[in-house]
Amino acid sequence: MPTPSPPSLPSPRSNPYARLFALPGTRAFTAWNLLARLPMGMFGVGAVLMISAERGSYALAGAVTATGLAATALAGPWTARLVDRHGQARVTVPAAALASLGSLSLVLCVHFDAPAWTLFAAYAATATTPNTGGMSRARWAHLLRTDPAALHTANAFEQAADEACFMLGPVLATFLCTSFFPEAGTLAAALMFLTGAVLFAAQKRTEPPISAAPLQRRSPLRGNRGLAAILVVLVCTGALFGSLEVVTIGFADAQGHRAAAGAVLALQAAGSCAAGLLYGLTRPSSPAAARFPRCLAAMAALALLPLLTTAAGGGLPFLAVALLLAGMATAPTMVTGMNLVQGLTPPGSLNEGMTLAVTGLLTGIAAGSAAGGWAVEHLGTWGYAVPAGAAAAALLTATAGRRALAGRPVLTVRPAA
Repeated sequence: MPTPSPPSLPSPRSNPYARLFALPGTRAFTAWNLLARLPMGMFGVGAVLMISAERGSYALAGAVTATGLAATALAGPWTARLVDRHGQARVTVPAAALASLGSLSLVLCVHFDAPAWTLFAAYAATATTPNTGGMSRARWAHLLRTDPAALHTANAFEQAADEACFMLGPVLATFLCTSFFPEAGTLAAALMFLTGAVLFAAQKRTEPPISAAPLQRRSPLRGNRGLAAILVVLVCTGALFGSLEVVTIGFADAQGHRAAAGAVLALQAAGSCAAGLLYGLTRPSSPAAARFPRCLAAMAALALLPLLTTAAGGGLPFLAVALLLAGMATAPTMVTGMNLVQGLTPPGSLNEGMTLAVTGLLTGIAAGSAAGGWAVEHLGTWGYAVPAGAAAAALLTATAGRRALAGRPVLTVRPAA
């Protein structure tokens, strides 16, 4: 069956983002995907606040969230392979339902004071969480497969959407947990996620078709040194995100402003969101493989700001400013990294390739969450050394693997005329 021609975009002179959403069906799948994605910024903070409030231990809270993320990282590529094989609609709904049951189990275990090991088991049951952000990017990659410049803008929008979700999610989770009851954040997140995932899956008009070519039985990582290299970098980047979240919650609590933790984390995401939208308006002239280390260098440099601020005795307002500035390097780094992943992944395995990228991030976030929980209880104001070290590791890893990243064809964007 021949692949249908991609829809035509409006004139290049129009706003790049307006051009994207002029395509039929893009507004609907984006809206429901955002509803499903917003809880991704709520689950971690909601679980940390719920467990630490009920059990009195940040180390336990960090370890439980790390376990859930690690389980998702292991199961995610298998779920994505099912999506590539059977389509987004057929896999998303049952996978989201199972993951939501896992979140409900965690709430019940915490509420009824079940043994600590049940918390780990319940959160691990959320491993079937489908990669809704990756599926949205796969839709854009299909719709814009003949227009690399528009795809760059779409990837920038998706990254900004991720940051917006992680900007609003912690604030909403913190408000619910501190204003109502500790389990409120997780319960609301599970309901929103399931609703959004079901309605996103129903938007079949823009769903990428199942590849007519026989699907690979092996992972796209096999024999792909460039993709392997970028995944290692994403593990380090995820460790930055995971540790930053837990250390910031612990620091705000120590300052007597526990309820402000979500707002402070939101500022970091706000800086990244704004930078991502601006980055989407540019037309980079150099390949993504060349831009990626430069983006990581900026991220590593700015990741030092929270550490320097807290080590110098700065309070929560100064930390908020430092996190806002630090966040400005995140979106350009992630947009460039996702461009690389899309270019290095075989066409018939795009959902799996995008999920492998998220798997790398989740693996790092899991390790970072656990390390951040330990840092809160043992390093005090020096806890931000953990995210700063993770950012430096990401830069060093990319520098060491730079030749591998450039060794395969990657998606590049034509310079503006």
